Parts: sequence; structure tokens; C-alpha cells
Amino acid sequence: MAFSIRLTEDEEILARRYAALMGVSMGEAFKQALFEKIEDEYDIAVGEAAYRRYLDNPKTYSHAEVLKMFGDEE
Repeated sequence: MAFSIRLTEDEEILARRYAALMGVSMGEAFKQALFEKIEDEYDIAVGEAAYRRYLDNPKTYSHAEVLKMFGDEE
């Protein structure tokens, strides 16, 4: 799939320089940036959900307690 985006001249210069610095094409640079952003947003959502669960039940367990509950396989 191909697509195009409109950049100002300054944005294009910056994008081309960044891609050259990273040794990738502009397309690859934009692709990497897009998927890094998606991964970051996903990580934030997962972290926020985990924090909400923690607020609902703030009980925590030590490493030793978890091993005791689930068995130490070592």
C-alpha cells in the first residue's frame, strides 16, 4: 500500500535529513515513526489500565510470595 503526505519545505528537509542520518528511505523513516507511535500509545493504554486495576485493589505481592503461590520451578 502506498500513500502520500503533504509536508512544508522545512518539514521535508528535516524528514530527508533524519532519514539520511538513520540510513533509511523517507518511507521507511515514516513507517518506523508510525509504528513506534502506535506501540507507545498501546503501552500507555496498558499501563493506565493496570494502574486503574491497582487503584481498585492496591494489594501487592513480593517476588517470594508470587513464587510461593505459583511454585518455584527452579
